[in-house]
Amino acid sequence: MNVLVILQGPAYGDERAYNGLRLAGSLAKRDGVTVRIFCFGDAVGCAVAGQQVPNGYYHLDRMMTSAAHHGAEIGLCGSCMDARGITNTMIIPAATRSSLDIATDWTLWADTTLTF
Repeated sequence: MNVLVILQGPAYGDERAYNGLRLAGSLAKRDGVTVRIFCFGDAVGCAVAGQQVPNGYYHLDRMMTSAAHHGAEIGLCGSCMDARGITNTMIIPAATRSSLDIATDWTLWADTTLTF
């Protein structure tokens, strides 16, 4: 089964990105499931490396890295990155700058698409 998880909400401020990454990570650990994560808008901030958050708070960059460790592919909207001043050198190694064409291809590839 091919699952696409689309994140659109802010990295922090609500829990949509957190819950989307929790689910993506859990799905990526399942046999027979291939996961791709695509981030639009403020969600591209989830992939910024070296996040400093309060003790006991979740680290979205680490959650993305863990999902990738279990086989998930991660794409970030390039124009969304540009609008937020996020460069390729600022993101985790597991994520790649991407495009709407890739998001379109991934949507057509997916058996199931989930949005957060």
